[in-house]
Amino acid sequence: MADPRGFLNTRERQTQARRPVPVRLLDFKDVYEKPDPRVVKAQAGRCMDCGVPFCHSGCPLGNLIPEFNDLVWRGRMEEAVDRLQATNNFPELTGRLCPAPCESSCVLGINQPAVTIKQVEVSIAEAALAGAGVEPQPPLRLTEHTIAVVGSGPAGLAAAQQLTRAGHTVAVFERDDKIGGLLRYGIPDYKLEKEILDARIAQMEAEGTRFRTGVSIGTDIGWDELRRRYDAVIVATGAPVGRELPLPGRELPGVHQAMEYLVQANRAVDGQEVPGQIDARGKHVVILGGGDTGADCIGTAHRQGAASVTTLAIGKQPPSERPNSQPWPLHPALFEVASAHEEGGERTYLASTVEFVGEDGVLTGLKVAETEYTPEGRLPKAGTERIIQADLVLLALGFTGAETEQAVEQLALEEPQRGLFVRDAQFATAPGVFVAGDAGRGASLIVWAIAEGRSAAAAAQRFLGGEALPDPVRPTDRGFSLA
Repeated sequence: MADPRGFLNTRERQTQARRPVPVRLLDFKDVYEKPDPRVVKAQAGRCMDCGVPFCHSGCPLGNLIPEFNDLVWRGRMEEAVDRLQATNNFPELTGRLCPAPCESSCVLGINQPAVTIKQVEVSIAEAALAGAGVEPQPPLRLTEHTIAVVGSGPAGLAAAQQLTRAGHTVAVFERDDKIGGLLRYGIPDYKLEKEILDARIAQMEAEGTRFRTGVSIGTDIGWDELRRRYDAVIVATGAPVGRELPLPGRELPGVHQAMEYLVQANRAVDGQEVPGQIDARGKHVVILGGGDTGADCIGTAHRQGAASVTTLAIGKQPPSERPNSQPWPLHPALFEVASAHEEGGERTYLASTVEFVGEDGVLTGLKVAETEYTPEGRLPKAGTERIIQADLVLLALGFTGAETEQAVEQLALEEPQRGLFVRDAQFATAPGVFVAGDAGRGASLIVWAIAEGRSAAAAAQRFLGGEALPDPVRPTDRGFSLA
């Protein structure tokens, strides 16, 4: 195990330092300072190597957390890289973007601050990127099978890498101009600098994965034609359909879906020309929704020079400490202060939007009221209405499902449920067609996307009659009703 007395000698939980707010607002670079190896080692030493490591149950990938903590504490970083990458294709992504449900399940967290598993993981990933950890691992021999992966987010990339390494010829289709899905254009660079993503893509290309950008399956190539061309198809298109707010004034210019805004901002940071870009500079910005997407909008708006940023959430403010209804080792819903929240802006809870207000066809504000909990649900409380000044409103209300219409029609699939592809216990929605990630599960965590990508790859491998691949997702965890 790691330091047998580490959790006693190093009781303080010390996380990675962030750059000063005035400095980081000047660019879109990573908000975090480079980690101190001595701190990382000491924090890894707090791991107790529990007899029953509940952190495993908190991690959908089944990462061998006590083992890589021990290796980091002993300074055996190359072995730690191998141990982590045995279960996680992209630890440099999960170490930055995952909310770390493993830490909520840490046994030490019962009466002390949990081990900084996420920080240790990203430090291992950094060592891999700096050394030989992302060396290509091409297959020793090729099979005669061909597989198409539609979508290049974390689920699609994980499935493609697993199947390529198994010897199959894999082509990844992406309708955008660059590979990565939401990792490329949905996540701001201050959370994920794209050079990190490019390093993995280069590794996958060297292993033999083929990438086809600018191809919209269903339009440029029919789903049925794709199925005829390939021995198996994996659908990993995500759940990009944003939740709408059909209120009076929704049609006013200046009211946008959050992802529309973030995609344009990411393209601009990438140096691309974005005609008519939605820009927060000098504007009073109101963000509806208090989740990760809303936080990404906050950080982006501040970097663009917004005059003010206000976040409205319809529900109550989450508690700061674990509630009794969400006991250990469950992942609790807590009030979180992300890096974007440190940078300014106002957060208001129990705020229901009533109307988008405008003058002469121009957005000028938002009519809101206090949220009242009633037997009919959460409703605006009469008599509490007020106007908030707004030049730009961003809807960060979550996602309602996948874009299923063309695939369902062209492949004669079962009608979607809750806006998602219907699939069975083997991730199959039709013979030889498998669904991974948010497209079948609904909008979820990056760690679930990677886990489901690996499991869908394992299912495709079984369908093709090949040797077994790692399958981290248990049938009871797959997040859908069996067809």
